[in-house]
Amino acid sequence: MIRISQLKSRVFLTREELIKKTADYLGISPGSLHHFEILKESIDARKKGDLWILYSVAVSCDTEGKLLKKRLKNIEPYKPVIYKIPRGLSLPADGTKPVIIGAGPAGLFCAYYLALCGLKPVLLERGKDVDARSADVEAFWKSGRLDPASNVQFGEGGAGTFSDGKLNTGVKDPFGRNRFVLETFVECGAPGNILYDAKPHIGTDLLRVVVRNLREKIIALGGEVRFEAKVTGLLQDGDHITGVELEDGARLLSDHVILAIGHSARDTFRMLDTMDLAMEAKAFAVGFRIQHPQKLIDDGMYGKEPSISLPPSPYKLTAQAKDGRGVYSFCMCPGGYVVNASSEEGMTAVNGMSYSDRQGKNANSAIVVSVSPDDFQGEGALAGLAFQEAMEKRAFAAAKGKIPYCRLADFPGTEGLPLTDGDAYFNDFTPECKGEVLEADLSGILDPVLNKAFVEGMEKFAHTIYGFCNGKAILCAAESRTSSPVRIPRDPKSLQSIRLKGLYPCGEGAGYAGGIVSAAMDGLKVGEAVLSDLGVLE
Repeated sequence: MIRISQLKSRVFLTREELIKKTADYLGISPGSLHHFEILKESIDARKKGDLWILYSVAVSCDTEGKLLKKRLKNIEPYKPVIYKIPRGLSLPADGTKPVIIGAGPAGLFCAYYLALCGLKPVLLERGKDVDARSADVEAFWKSGRLDPASNVQFGEGGAGTFSDGKLNTGVKDPFGRNRFVLETFVECGAPGNILYDAKPHIGTDLLRVVVRNLREKIIALGGEVRFEAKVTGLLQDGDHITGVELEDGARLLSDHVILAIGHSARDTFRMLDTMDLAMEAKAFAVGFRIQHPQKLIDDGMYGKEPSISLPPSPYKLTAQAKDGRGVYSFCMCPGGYVVNASSEEGMTAVNGMSYSDRQGKNANSAIVVSVSPDDFQGEGALAGLAFQEAMEKRAFAAAKGKIPYCRLADFPGTEGLPLTDGDAYFNDFTPECKGEVLEADLSGILDPVLNKAFVEGMEKFAHTIYGFCNGKAILCAAESRTSSPVRIPRDPKSLQSIRLKGLYPCGEGAGYAGGIVSAAMDGLKVGEAVLSDLGVLE
């Protein structure tokens, strides 16, 4: 097979149109293509008003050898990487099953992999199934009454279930794990274009369908999924794990336990800390969610009046404050909503979410400032966790449990920003949120040094997108859970805890992923490590 890159079009092409364009490019008839696959579709908007749709495709044809001999710049050999899964394996002689704690992307894909192999894993989730959980979340957004066990952070699908459902990742993938994750999503109800879209997403509505169907696949393969099954203790014999203890007193014995708890299981982190399990505080980022009219972002990224219909535009911004801190956009949601993502009483955290059609009137993104253990008061592995909690308590107090927001012009230190650029876009501009909102003073949510870095970053972003620093843009607080504040070190080869053999720290909560797909890929990687420990996978 060969790969053809940089096929350019002024409009989006159907599959049939792209087949013809590819054949014309190669100088052969469409019927001469034995195999055709779209590898990538992207929008080139580097020159505003001069937009191109770019494609990469893979084909097989009788003239591949001749084409490769010409050494054309955009044609190269192509060999797809197929993710290999050993099938039909048996449980260990003692009959113990692998136990997985947490049904986020890491836990779900680890369970699915092990179930495909025949090991009948037990997946434990502290929250509810995705349908019951969704009802609880919607009720919280309407009433403000929080269920600490079933919310935006806890429940089937993990924290990413109530997000934009972005499926891109920067993780290198020589083994085909990324492709396997995306193919599994399609099998479970996601649209096929996520296999080649340069910035794939499915939205929270479709993600919930995918999560439900993936669970059913695990069960059909002999796996077990238990909801409202909170793990409160780990059983061990010396430096080896022997099982887990649940909140109801039940015990499950296993010498392979996967710890895929997510970034917000603070009570579990505290339990692990009492066990003297190896953990360490790590860097992350904090800040605010900013909202703009989506039209302003579209015009800024595509140019005004594009010649073709285009999807709501995302953006990605990075800057460096004068003190060296990184300031950047995170989890940008075109046509989305800011959501109350709290999981504990007396604390307020926000996140971004959009549906598959991204048709909300506002764009939102986190604008965050990097923080490191040097910024945390106190010492120990949980210092970053305490830093997050203090910030969320201030956000809760600022708006009495509602989402606190303010206009950018009312945030301290912004007087020198171009606060009137793009005024015409902001007529009747109001927050688009899930959960009640209250206008509040956000100046005390972050430390002053972080506020200063935030404003310095915004000043630089104003030069990238016209109107980005308009004074009517809306800030919401607190964006505190960009990633886990804790890392649980693991052996780089066995992927087991460096102090407790048989325990596999996994995914975002353990500090080894940063999004839906990277967490799912880490789940697969840990599943492979379990097979390796059992002696059935080299």
